[in-house]
Amino acid sequence: METIWLQATDLWLREKFVISLRIVTYASHGPATPCQNAWGNGMRKIDILVTSEIEGGLAPFEHDDLQLVFHQLNRLSELPLLEGSTWAFVDWMLPETSGLEICRQIRCAPQTTHAHITIILDEDDNELRRRALRAGADDYLVGPANRNKLLDRVMSVSSNIYDAGAIRSITLGDLTVDLAAFRCSWRGVAIPIMPNEFRLMRFFAEHPGRVFTRTQLIAALGKQDPPVDERTVDVWIGRLRRALRAAGAGDLLRTVRSLGYVFDRP
Repeated sequence: METIWLQATDLWLREKFVISLRIVTYASHGPATPCQNAWGNGMRKIDILVTSEIEGGLAPFEHDDLQLVFHQLNRLSELPLLEGSTWAFVDWMLPETSGLEICRQIRCAPQTTHAHITIILDEDDNELRRRALRAGADDYLVGPANRNKLLDRVMSVSSNIYDAGAIRSITLGDLTVDLAAFRCSWRGVAIPIMPNEFRLMRFFAEHPGRVFTRTQLIAALGKQDPPVDERTVDVWIGRLRRALRAAGAGDLLRTVRSLGYVFDRP
């Protein structure tokens, strides 16, 4: 029995030493914020907006360290949280409006003002190209467009488009949401929040003064699959409220009875 106990003790000590060594090795690289831990996989992301169905579908595409995520653009107000650089492919003609009007809306919306816009023309016409560029488009593509054609265009200049939109922040009064560093601050002092609360804060900062239901917030954060209980949103809101109050920001997150939540501009 004594031999067995000594062997077990020796095994326990060795395992503890290995675990401790791993902890020391990890700590030697410096502490990481909760948000940096969550996004520390090194993947670059580009959100691709399309105004119509495309041949080949809208499934995400990954290549090396680059992830391309497609979104159907019906109304700008219904866009989910866009966490990467943004590229919009806009059809010249749409059922209810024109591609030129969509270009103007994209340029005016805080969430997409830095997006790269490619307008899809039915024909290569000089006058149409000039009108598209005046409306805010960066370049053009002659249709019909399909998945491979869009991917080829994005991949050909992915480094430029990612670098152009990677360093960006949102400032509302004394509140700053640094999208590159995944960091929120109030009057220059960091607000310690977890990844879900950061993403929620970013979404609210991009839409100040607008009421969102719990279902809309779940959809905006891409939490439908696997499904998230609506009451989980209340937990995120509670944590974010406490963090903002502790930082001295006050009660910026307000509950709208029977509707949802709104972020008041500081």
